Amino acid sequence: MKLKVIVGVVLFFLAFFGEIAMTFSFKRDSNRNLQFSARTPFTYNLTNELSTNEFTYPVDSIISQFMAARNIVGASVAIASKGKLVYAKGFGYADKEISEMVEPKSLFRIASVSKLITGVAIMKLYEEGRIDLESTVFGPKGILNDSVFMNYVDKRVEDIRVMNLLDHTGGWNGQKGDPIFNSLYIARKMGVEPPASLDDIIRYQLSQKLDYKPGTIYSYSNFGYAVAGRIIEKITGMAYEDYVQFAILHPLGIYDMHIGNSFYWDKYPHEVKYYDTDDTAPCYAYDGSGELVPIPYGGNNIQLLGAAGGWIASAPELLKLIVSIDGIPGKTDILSDQTIELMTRTPKVSRHLLGWRGTDGHGTWWRTGTLAGTAALVMRLKNGIDWVVIFNTTTKDRSKIHNEISRTMFSVLHSVRQWPGDDLFTYVGVENAGELN
Repeated sequence: MKLKVIVGVVLFFLAFFGEIAMTFSFKRDSNRNLQFSARTPFTYNLTNELSTNEFTYPVDSIISQFMAARNIVGASVAIASKGKLVYAKGFGYADKEISEMVEPKSLFRIASVSKLITGVAIMKLYEEGRIDLESTVFGPKGILNDSVFMNYVDKRVEDIRVMNLLDHTGGWNGQKGDPIFNSLYIARKMGVEPPASLDDIIRYQLSQKLDYKPGTIYSYSNFGYAVAGRIIEKITGMAYEDYVQFAILHPLGIYDMHIGNSFYWDKYPHEVKYYDTDDTAPCYAYDGSGELVPIPYGGNNIQLLGAAGGWIASAPELLKLIVSIDGIPGKTDILSDQTIELMTRTPKVSRHLLGWRGTDGHGTWWRTGTLAGTAALVMRLKNGIDWVVIFNTTTKDRSKIHNEISRTMFSVLHSVRQWPGDDLFTYVGVENAGELN
């Protein structure tokens, strides 16, 4: 009898810890073609044909015309209605040199849409009482009070609060040059071998005076969100990517979102190829090799961008996250209504939001993302529609692309009189009875 009890206890713990282990991302530096999750992403069950029907034919036509007019190589579009995935389709080429087409499972860099993910992670810790948005970041009483960060020249850094990182009021002038995109220079200034680490970047910034008093002036800052990622690591004792996957993505059934990599040879399975404009000059690789490279492949350190702009995702999985934080009634969100309101209302100190890029004040929220070879736009509408559009191409009108995507998607939504009733979030594939569950 005792032996049976012992065996039962052992089996329980094996199952319990095995389940926990399955929720982490498994990295293999020597082979990026290995499956990174112990569970199959739901997007692997989706095909373009599932969103080719009489209901959505206008969508296909409008998106195809938009891409052709701007020489966009590949795109992915996902649309949800009241929490159901009603459309998920790829357009054009994931990699035109090998004639690989975009499918719903194709992964794209989502650039600054990553900031929304980081904002959600911070707010999750806030709801759990593990972080206070008014906590200071640096100094003896700050969260990042490690000795390596104590040599700052401007005492005002002790006034930077977690909230200031999220609403871009940390005191850094983003117009003077973004340190996250200046890692070769910073490595040289700090006397370290490139690539410069995030801690090197933080130490460098602390050796400079702030441009503004924290909390007073809005200035868009990738650096602030990178620091927010470092805070998540300090609070949780986990790598930033692991925490986000473990605490947010995997519980939602999202298994194929990752921090990306910089070079083509190191891309993830099903990740698209990125195309910049033909007139963009090559630059020196971020790793200090001295090699001249195209900006999308080695010009930026995607791992360093991390919490500020390093995530890759398929449009349907990214949309699954969005519908879990959109505050639309009728389903359960991963954050409380109060927290979602805090992220999307306009603060008195700043006209800007937490994680989100903008709001019209009438229930429309959006988040943009742009990198060389990438453009992404996420939008939430008051009527229960959420959508994601991602491209793998830099367009000539790069500064206007998000406005053009928005106008095009409103045309798409007005062209569809009725959405299919099925929910592609729950599609199980032909091999599993070929119907929705």
